[in-house]
Amino acid sequence: MTDSTPLDSASLDSAVSDKAVLDIVVLAGGISHERDVSLRSGRRVADALTHLGHTVRVLDPDAGLLAGLEANRPDVIWPALHGATGEDGALLSLLGTTGIPTVGSRGAAAGLAWSKPTAKELVRRAGFATPHGIALSTETFRDLGAGSVLDHLLGALGTPLVVKPAVGGSAQGVTIVDDAGALPRAMVNAYTYADAALVEAKISGVELAVTVIDTGDGPTALPAVEIVPRSGVYSFEARYNAGETLFYTPARISEATAALVSETAVAIHSLLGLRHISRVDLIVDAEGTAWFLEANVLPGLTETSLVPQSIEASGRSLGEVYVALARAAIAGN
Repeated sequence: MTDSTPLDSASLDSAVSDKAVLDIVVLAGGISHERDVSLRSGRRVADALTHLGHTVRVLDPDAGLLAGLEANRPDVIWPALHGATGEDGALLSLLGTTGIPTVGSRGAAAGLAWSKPTAKELVRRAGFATPHGIALSTETFRDLGAGSVLDHLLGALGTPLVVKPAVGGSAQGVTIVDDAGALPRAMVNAYTYADAALVEAKISGVELAVTVIDTGDGPTALPAVEIVPRSGVYSFEARYNAGETLFYTPARISEATAALVSETAVAIHSLLGLRHISRVDLIVDAEGTAWFLEANVLPGLTETSLVPQSIEASGRSLGEVYVALARAAIAGN
């Protein structure tokens, strides 16, 4: 007699996870300032998964997305979205209601990391170093008087400063301020991309990006990438134009420092409640202190991005890791 008892959800997830060929939806595009980068990331993820024989559909989030997913449910969703479209947590929370396994952090955790001031405060409270900074909304900047606010910032923080949007990625709207005269334009630049700006003391040192992945056995840091932009500033152009930045993977740091930044990145990944994959950006100063800058829940995966460099330096292929993350999501890890 055939047992007709329906499988429970855990059994279904296990059966899907064991499938040789997965049906995967990659989300890419959106309407954020980082749309083009997202499309490039999505295509690279899709190519890596397809190369290993999996069935991949690339979808651009729009008004038909949720209904389309319900009508033609994939085994797993692989978001490759950047900017508010994917990283502020709203879409990730909605995807969570579909019951379709999704690679990456849940919406609430993504929202914490998306807000740089919030992430910095949580990290600071946990005892990690992060540059002293002040977040200012456009309303506060206007209501208290731009001149007065700028004078106060310079008095409190001095120079050099880093001015950036309080949310967002890819270094859009980020300005290094070496003298007081450059601060007004830096604020305007940041407000172009967000309703709040974060003004931080600039930390000098070795700039590092540490990828953290968790395929089911707990979060692990991959080899750190050392970032050396030819212009001295790791700008949007320096990130996505080949040859603008020198990358060293693994970073040219001591074993002790490498261990420190790995431990720090994993701890911050866990502290913020992140899942599956993240990139933690740090600067190590001359005294050996690792300063937290930000955490990225959906980091870039383009041909010039840092996560792929870390994966390859770890001795694994991109497709191997991307599939492992997809199976971890299906397994509920």
